[in-house]
Amino acid sequence: MTAPFAAALLAWYDRAAADLPWRSSDPDPYTVWLSEIMLQQTQVATVIPYFHRFLAAFPTVRALADAPLDDVLKAWEGLGYYSRARNLHRAALVVAYDMGGQFPDTVEGLLALPGVGRYTAGAIASIAFGRRAPLVDGNVYRVFSRLMDEDGDVSTPAVQARMWAWAEDWVPADRPGDYNQALMELGRTVCTPKNPRCRDCPLNGLCRAFAAGTQAERPVKKKAGKKPHYEVAAGVVRGADGRLLIAQRPLEGLLGGLWEFPGGKQEPDETLTECLQRELLEELGIEVEVGEELCVVKHAFTHFSITLHAFDCRHTGGEPQAIQAHAWAWIDEGELDAYSFGKADREVINYLRGQSRRLL
Repeated sequence: MTAPFAAALLAWYDRAAADLPWRSSDPDPYTVWLSEIMLQQTQVATVIPYFHRFLAAFPTVRALADAPLDDVLKAWEGLGYYSRARNLHRAALVVAYDMGGQFPDTVEGLLALPGVGRYTAGAIASIAFGRRAPLVDGNVYRVFSRLMDEDGDVSTPAVQARMWAWAEDWVPADRPGDYNQALMELGRTVCTPKNPRCRDCPLNGLCRAFAAGTQAERPVKKKAGKKPHYEVAAGVVRGADGRLLIAQRPLEGLLGGLWEFPGGKQEPDETLTECLQRELLEELGIEVEVGEELCVVKHAFTHFSITLHAFDCRHTGGEPQAIQAHAWAWIDEGELDAYSFGKADREVINYLRGQSRRLL
């Protein structure tokens, strides 16, 4: 069945839809896919400039497939959740070379692409191809929770299954892509996490939480546990010629494929100096003399946080080897911008540049 509120929601969307660069009356599957991957766990305002730059660098799926992964990661630098960029590149290779440059136009076909899950498949199928496909993201969870006054924890499988069942039942055959975008837009701009604008909502006459006055209590979520924190030592390692040693992280896992100042987590009963010497030996097979602490950077990831201590180091022995790193390179300080680094390492680079300016 079509949602009883579909007509009202679409009428509101026609009036209130934001002018976003990936929205079009004739959607391009490539730009829809690119935008949906970028929008995973990232706000619209953050995505827009990245979307423009990425599309300028890789205007077609073939251009993206033919680009080196390092170039893709560099274009993604700062957007976070780098597995998205790696999967984007893998999926581009599949579409460009295994599928003749044509994106699958069904949920089932799209789910076969790396990095495409149930939500993303539903978004691309409905928006790019007009398929009657459901989707549920964080915004839609919130809208549905309030609309139905759902008092169950939205993190539980039972409630999530109920949400997806509603999404599947309610998506209309006519304009399914606009309907899905309207749901997300409503959650982003009106049915917000705090202080929802219920008086402005086109669905307030049907909203059970609004009628009951429970909208501030929906959705129900269990409280997150305390994130672990780690002390991390990193070496700004210089060779006899003054060049810097950087390492590329393994292609899989956290910050996979990005470059870094090598180092790692401090173990119990270990000084930061001992930690750094051990990590550099294990990771690259080199010995260093650890000098002064250059800067301290605090950074939060999704599930943990770190305090990164960057030390000035002098290479004293051993030829670098890619033991636990994917690759390594000796570079001039002026070449740092050619490589993709995570945010914490970028802060170290900013410190080095500030130090260089002070010496001028």
